[in-house]
Amino acid sequence: MSIPLPDTSLLLQMLGLLMAIGAFAGVLAGLLGVGGGLVLVPAFFYAFQTLGYAGPQLMQICLATSLATMIVTSIRSVLSHHRKGAVDWAVLRGWAPGIALGAILGVVVVANLRSTTLQAIFGVLGVIVGPYIGFSRADWQLGLAMPKGLARLVLAPAIGILSVLMGIGGAIFGVPLMGLYGVPIHRAVATAAGFGLTIAVPSVAGFLLLEIAPEHRPPLTVGAVNFVAFAVVIAMTLITAPLGVRLAHAMDPRPLKRIFAVFITLVALNMLRKALGW
Repeated sequence: MSIPLPDTSLLLQMLGLLMAIGAFAGVLAGLLGVGGGLVLVPAFFYAFQTLGYAGPQLMQICLATSLATMIVTSIRSVLSHHRKGAVDWAVLRGWAPGIALGAILGVVVVANLRSTTLQAIFGVLGVIVGPYIGFSRADWQLGLAMPKGLARLVLAPAIGILSVLMGIGGAIFGVPLMGLYGVPIHRAVATAAGFGLTIAVPSVAGFLLLEIAPEHRPPLTVGAVNFVAFAVVIAMTLITAPLGVRLAHAMDPRPLKRIFAVFITLVALNMLRKALGW
């Protein structure tokens, strides 16, 4: 069974909305060093819902498409940071296998949950992550070196699983973790870009194999990845991210991080409200 495609005017509105979403995500990534997934997932959700694709697997499509964009942005970021010698390859090599395993487990979890449950999870995690982004302090530390042994065995997969559940790259969880263990912020941001690639590649491979009912798939969706949203967002972020970088050098980003933290917390609370049917 299939449903009629949306009319041309609605698709044009959708294209305009996706362009705005991608532009905003790109500026944020350049300005605040925050991955676009926190913006992309709820934005995709409301955009696809507006088009009439509010099926029980809508959140799977949003998460998968957001993670697909992370492949391109993470590669670009890792190469850029590597040219500056900022990537800590020893940390990346040590943590990548566990993070990738966690990402694969995350896909299995996501594939077996309904959209409303995933909305609730995104909402809860967003309420936790939002304030941390805005109000964490650089002098908070738990140690002077990244954990190894059992601690790494637990933490690395946790980063992968939680990131897939939110449709985000490795920065949101990786940068604070590395900061707590004495990794300088510029090396943490650079290395977390590698975390993002380690999360995105295996998870997107899994999402491409996920079955979504045809009547609930937006046009040009393979598995759970919507290639229209992917292409438009990537094109816009490549254009606007350099603008965000220039703005970051021209102004103090700390007040903006707090505003962004409030924004993300409100978006997460709204997602949680919808999941609970309020």
